[in-house]
Amino acid sequence: MATAADIDAMRRAIALAARGLGATSPNPVVGCVIADPDGAVVGEGFHQRTGGPHAEVHALRAAGERARGGTAYVTLEPCNHTGRTGPCAQALIDAGVRRVFYAVGDPNRQAAGGADTLRAAGVQVASGLLQDEAAAGNAAWLTAVRLGRPHVTWKYAASLDGRIAAQDGTSRWITSAESRADVHRLRALADAVIVGSGTARADDPHLAVRTVADAGAAAVQPLRVVVDSEATAVKPGARILDDAAPTLIAVAEDAAGQPPGGVDVVRLPRADRGLSVPALLRALYERDVRSVLLEGGATLAGGFLAAGAVDRVVGYLAPVLLGAGPAALADASITTIDEAARLDITETVRIGPDLRITATPKER
Repeated sequence: MATAADIDAMRRAIALAARGLGATSPNPVVGCVIADPDGAVVGEGFHQRTGGPHAEVHALRAAGERARGGTAYVTLEPCNHTGRTGPCAQALIDAGVRRVFYAVGDPNRQAAGGADTLRAAGVQVASGLLQDEAAAGNAAWLTAVRLGRPHVTWKYAASLDGRIAAQDGTSRWITSAESRADVHRLRALADAVIVGSGTARADDPHLAVRTVADAGAAAVQPLRVVVDSEATAVKPGARILDDAAPTLIAVAEDAAGQPPGGVDVVRLPRADRGLSVPALLRALYERDVRSVLLEGGATLAGGFLAAGAVDRVVGYLAPVLLGAGPAALADASITTIDEAARLDITETVRIGPDLRITATPKER
C-alpha cells in the first residue's frame, strides 16, 4: 500500500513530467523520481525532447549507485521496447531498483509490457498511484494513442455575454494583455494551432509563440494550420507565411483557388460544412501532431464540436458586455436542449481582469 512518502514522490514525478510539455511529441511526457532504500530522493528526471533519453534514464543517471535497492516512481509504465532509446524496464532492473510505482499503464502495444518484465526480474511493481493526475498531464498523448487522432483544445475569448466581436466586427481587444499572454502559453504546449478562413481574412493572424521559453515549456514552435476550403483566404504576404514557424494550409480536394507557392498544402474531402474534420485530424496525426489548439473561428469550432472532436474547452471571459455581434460558437448540429454539449468544469482562474474557464465534455 502506498504511503504518504510514495504519494509525495509520485506527485513530484508528475510535476517533472509537465516540464516536457510541448517538446516531446509524438512521445508522451514522463517524469521519474528515484528514492534510495531509506526513502531519500536521490534522482529525478523527465523526458525532455523527442529522441532523447527517457525520464527513467535521467533519474537513474542522477542517482547512480544510490538507486540500488531503492524505489522508482514513474508517471507512465516503463517502456519495454527498443526504439530511439533502450527499454526503461531493463534499465531499472540493471540499476538494481527493488520497487517500482507507476501511475498510468502504457496503452501503446509496441511499448507496453514493462511491468511484466520488471515482475519477472523480481522487482515489486504497483500501478495506479495518482493515475488520474498523471493521465490529465498526458491527455494529448493518451488521446492520440487511444483514438488515432490528436487531442483538441478549443480556445476562445469572449465578452461576458458570449460575443467574440462587436456588431461592427471589431474584436481587438476583448480580453486583457494577461489573457493574451496566457494564450501564447497554450500555443507553446500544442503541436499545432488551427484557424479557419474567416479568421485568416479578418485578422491576418501570426499564430507563432512570441516567447517560447517564457511560455513555460522547452517547446518548439507549433505548426500553424489554416483551414481554407476554397484556397482563397491566405494571400501572398500573409503573416502566417513567414519563417517564424511552419505552416500548413488545408484546402478542399476540388478547391478552385490556388494557395500561395512555397507553402505546405494538404487537400482533403469536403463535409456538409467545410472540410472533413476527421480527415484533417488524420492528416495532422500523420505529421506527428498529437495536440491541437483550435483558435478560431466560431464556424470551425462548431464543425469540430459536431464531429465530436473537442476534448477540452478553454474560454477567456472578459468583464465586458456587447449585446450584439458574433457568438463564440456557430452551428454545432445541436437543435434541442437535450442535445446540448454538457461540460465538466475542471478549473476557473483569474487572469488579470478576466476569467479563464477550463472544461471537458461529459461524454467522451
